[in-house]
Amino acid sequence: MPSVEANIGRVALTAIAPVAWGANYFVTREFLPADRPLYGAALRALPAGVVMLALCRRLPRGAWWWRSAVLGLLNVSVFFVLVYAASQLLPTSIASTVMAVSPLTMMLTAWLLVSERPRVAHLSGAGIGLAGVCLMLLTGAADVGVAGVLASAAAVLVSSFGHLLTRRWGAGVDVTASTAWQLTAGGLLLLPAAVAVEGAPPRLTAPGFLAFCYVALVATALAFAVWFAGLRHLPAGTVGLIGLLNPVTGVLLGVAVAGESLTLQQVCGLVLVLAGVVLGRPARAGRRVSGRAAAAAPHKERTVR
Repeated sequence: MPSVEANIGRVALTAIAPVAWGANYFVTREFLPADRPLYGAALRALPAGVVMLALCRRLPRGAWWWRSAVLGLLNVSVFFVLVYAASQLLPTSIASTVMAVSPLTMMLTAWLLVSERPRVAHLSGAGIGLAGVCLMLLTGAADVGVAGVLASAAAVLVSSFGHLLTRRWGAGVDVTASTAWQLTAGGLLLLPAAVAVEGAPPRLTAPGFLAFCYVALVATALAFAVWFAGLRHLPAGTVGLIGLLNPVTGVLLGVAVAGESLTLQQVCGLVLVLAGVVLGRPARAGRRVSGRAAAAAPHKERTVR
């Protein structure tokens, strides 16, 4: 049995992922070009995919060549572009909170599409979380733009559908390898689209270059690696609670660094979102995930990145 010190170390290491994902909204909004979402998504996905491929040293086999392309399109290409757009169009605190309800939306999508009926507690969590999002958005504030909200909603829906396919196809496949394949495929699909739509790559200042290094290597490659390691060694409930650091980080950075302000109504909305995500976490048999079962685990309890 692992020592208390070892578990604390694993929790701290796993916490890097949601903190990095929460900070990604701030970094994208403050340092990356607002008019280049296709390049922004490609330069996040492709370097991270190459790094993870180098680490896992495994290529797809058989059906996983086309599956990687399909999942890369949904989970990486389209999703990363929408997250990039939402990060640019919404305040960091709002974007991170809206995206925090993604696990709840995935649960509802699974209920509608594949008849996975959630428990009453999970439905209650979804309702509370969505009510919190409404409180965050329906403030009359000018900077909560409709386009940003639509981008966030589309990102959640695309991610939910990609989640269902990933869970259906991912049993028995190493999750690090399949993530590397999806990131690489998604980045390669984005590059020609970026050239066709956005023209030449953006000219980057030193802060912009460092920001791209952050979103690709820290918020994507490193974050996925430590998150999957945490799923293998920590109880599912612990990992789910650690995931709440994602919206909390986004809100703290938005208020403390970006100068955003939250009304009492928005603070209440944030509390409801966090409570809904805690209540809506799917129950899983067993306390730990190990071996091949870890391949499917990240897609059963997942934090938006």
